[in-house]
Amino acid sequence: MQEDLKHSLNEFIQFTQSLKGDERSEAQTFLDHFFRALGHDGVIEAGATFEFRVAKKPGSPQLELIKGNGAKPKGGKKFADLLWPDRVLIEMKSRGENLEKHYDQAFDYWTYIVPKRPPFVILCNFDEFWIYDFNTQLFDPVDRIKTAELPENISSFNFLFPIWKKPIFGNNWVDVTRRAADQMATVFREIVDRGEDRERAQRFILQLLVALVAEDIGLLPEQLVSELLHECADEGASSYDLIGGLFRQMATKQTAPAGRYKSVQHFNGGLFEIVEPIELKSAEAYRLCESAAEDWSKVRPEIFGTLFQDSMDKRERHAYGGHFTSEFDIRKVVGPTIVRPWRERIEVADKNVGELRKALAELRRFRVLDPACGSGNFLFIAYREMKRLERDILLRLREVSKREPLESAISLHQFFGIDIIPLAVELAKVTLMLAKELEFIEAQKLAETDQLLIEEKPLPLDNLDKNIICADALFTEWPKAHAIIGNPPYLGSRFLAQEYGYDYARKVYARFPEVAKMADLCTHWFRLAHDALPEGGRAGLVGTNTVRQGETREASLDYIVANGGTITEAVSSEVWSGEAAVHVSIVNWIKGKQDGAKRLMTQLGDHAESPWKVEEVSRIGPSLSSATDVTAASPLEANLKPKRCFQGQNPVNDGFFLSSSEASEMIRSAPRNCEVIFPYMIGRDLVENYGPTRWIIDFAQRDQFEARSYEVPWRHVEQNVMHEVVARAEREKHETGKQKTRWSRMAERWWQFRDYMPGTMSAIAELPRYIMSPRVTKRPIFEFISSRIHPDGATMVFPFADDYSFGILQSGIHFHWFRAKCSTLKADFRYTSDTVFDTFSWPQKPTRAQIKAVANAAVALRALRRETMQKLNCSLRNLYRTLEQPGDNPLRDAHARLDAAVRAAYGMPATADPLAFLLELNVACAAKEKTGEKITPPGLPLPPKDHADFVTEDCIQPPKI
Repeated sequence: MQEDLKHSLNEFIQFTQSLKGDERSEAQTFLDHFFRALGHDGVIEAGATFEFRVAKKPGSPQLELIKGNGAKPKGGKKFADLLWPDRVLIEMKSRGENLEKHYDQAFDYWTYIVPKRPPFVILCNFDEFWIYDFNTQLFDPVDRIKTAELPENISSFNFLFPIWKKPIFGNNWVDVTRRAADQMATVFREIVDRGEDRERAQRFILQLLVALVAEDIGLLPEQLVSELLHECADEGASSYDLIGGLFRQMATKQTAPAGRYKSVQHFNGGLFEIVEPIELKSAEAYRLCESAAEDWSKVRPEIFGTLFQDSMDKRERHAYGGHFTSEFDIRKVVGPTIVRPWRERIEVADKNVGELRKALAELRRFRVLDPACGSGNFLFIAYREMKRLERDILLRLREVSKREPLESAISLHQFFGIDIIPLAVELAKVTLMLAKELEFIEAQKLAETDQLLIEEKPLPLDNLDKNIICADALFTEWPKAHAIIGNPPYLGSRFLAQEYGYDYARKVYARFPEVAKMADLCTHWFRLAHDALPEGGRAGLVGTNTVRQGETREASLDYIVANGGTITEAVSSEVWSGEAAVHVSIVNWIKGKQDGAKRLMTQLGDHAESPWKVEEVSRIGPSLSSATDVTAASPLEANLKPKRCFQGQNPVNDGFFLSSSEASEMIRSAPRNCEVIFPYMIGRDLVENYGPTRWIIDFAQRDQFEARSYEVPWRHVEQNVMHEVVARAEREKHETGKQKTRWSRMAERWWQFRDYMPGTMSAIAELPRYIMSPRVTKRPIFEFISSRIHPDGATMVFPFADDYSFGILQSGIHFHWFRAKCSTLKADFRYTSDTVFDTFSWPQKPTRAQIKAVANAAVALRALRRETMQKLNCSLRNLYRTLEQPGDNPLRDAHARLDAAVRAAYGMPATADPLAFLLELNVACAAKEKTGEKITPPGLPLPPKDHADFVTEDCIQPPKI
């Protein structure tokens, strides 16, 4: 098989030598023969498409991909040479073309291919293939293969074979960086473990990092660092002397007149101002020798810092398993906030020398700030992108005038960062220093082509002590900047005191009194960024995906839009590459107006590989949704008084819970114990078991003497609850310095099981049944529950016993409102009473016949669910998963009949947008309430004497014990 493949490839190579290498006339022939050499019957037969049409709007880099007879493109047409969905995008250029010039075109095409964006991009000029994996390595190809060398390097093209195999690339920077970070972090831990000062060890490792990179990119004599380390490891030489001597020379302006450090240049840059060498143990020196053997020119500084910081204190998780933010994700901020506005300006300037010179001068004054810079990865990408922009302007000027100087002047001193962690600050400085060194290498590569560029000298390193500072960004004046970027910390409000202490939490609340205490920590960066921007300035920040919801949205995006900001591009929700199982939103905005289409992206799933939806909209609202913006909906008094939406109960700890056998034994020992022992139902019980699986001791509001009369349950709670509650109360008093705290109040009545929302149990006490739904869910499923069963705090409780109310809540109309108004937990939706239920307008003037139709449809839906679950022996969750599949479905039909009945009750036309209709109704109802007029509240809108006709008996019953 391998011999056949080699033979086919050699025939292909021989064929290519007969081609002129003209992109227009020979690209398709070249690619078709290439695919045949790989074992396909041809390009089309493999499933790929030639000339995949791309429409580009004039004056804008926004792309719209259109295939076949799709929608009419706006503006000029572009064509991707070959697209194989989920496999590869290939752009062909004529023989002799410098492929580096066409990087931006290929990247732009690839960015906008959704939902089947291919993992790989190939640039080819007939003689060479450059393979890109933009998900892991943004600027540099993961491999460069000459056409003549295909047989020896075919494993790099494994992803193109008829049966896909994992490719093996020769220029994978990520793997090299992971190994390097792991080795350096291990040595750091070993040095600290044997008693070395932590700060001194950090400085030594960072100095060594710079030296290793400098050695492999030619800024230090060849193999100098490697030889020194080998002498320490193999010959027992002193690293204190050898490595210390190197670092001292790197810190010295005057070149050594003789000796082994004679050719060492002056590095300085702040990093080498203090040289405190460390005497390495033999094993440590050997490990560093192994590390020095890596190709440090391929180590990516922007992820090295993250991996090193992540693994240096975690023996159980090395850098191999660490998470870092991908360059592509960072570009979702840097692109819209920095690159695209400048790119558009350069395109408009075209070859106008005056405009190009003006743009160049302003670019060299353009300042970028990351107020939560971490190890500097966002600043690194911004620096390299601004270098590319400068290069583009310089080359355009050179095309017009050969006398135009090609000297680079973008400086690291245009970049600023703030972080509260000292090590992160030092890593950020090193990351940017290395970025400058890597740009020097890039300039050397370009010097070999027609893109001669005079790069600023890489040495001495810049001193960035005044640019990257260690401080708390929430209490520090920010440097002035034209663009603010970054990924500020996100932390739920209830964890603020837990993570940073009560004193710090109080300090934050005092600093931002106008921000609700329930808002996420990241909101403060959004507000401060907008306030710090000049008019026309731009920002792009990553935040928790709750930044588009509730009080977190009000404190951040609502504030930005209300204060002259325009959201220009956003990711509503995506699985973040920087940390496992975290879902984020990305928001780019300008302080001022910006007309034209805006780009809104949403990842449709829970995995990094999940597909995307990309939309062009005229406006992106604070909710980051293309649907009707319902953020303006007001809570309705009729929904609040009396309260009709609750969360279930929340135990202080697990000591209140009982197994079925324990509950049975307690009730058998004293039948009156059934007055305080109840079945307890969580959301999973509803959708998976269709009944409760646990029991709970609930003394309700009984005082201690009453509760003690239930001897066995009391003893169980006393043994399993009391000590923990009292201990937590004492701990909280000590931490806060207050005598009255949340836990001290609970300790006063430690035997009582509490409501998340006071009134839950009293609201359902007189009802034969109530409605329950899991609080966190992709689609809320409602069911009637016997009032004998107690609801868990992770469920929503609606004290209605009638079928009409059930029908309204289970309808698609309510589901639309829920999706638009809920908060989220990762990728799941979370029902929040204040945003969802309190603003949800119920039908205002339904007739009795319409009410009956809704009730009947609701009864029929529940009957179908029960019968189908029994027949198929499946859970409620699995039953609803069938709605995700196409084809006829009785459950889908039952929901459609219910939705039609609910629409009729609202007077909502079949073609009406539910959100627009409900928002208009909410506004009208709120206006009526302001004038004192009554509106129809939630629940059955009939006199009490008629309620019995709308209350059936089906519900989940308590289990028998």
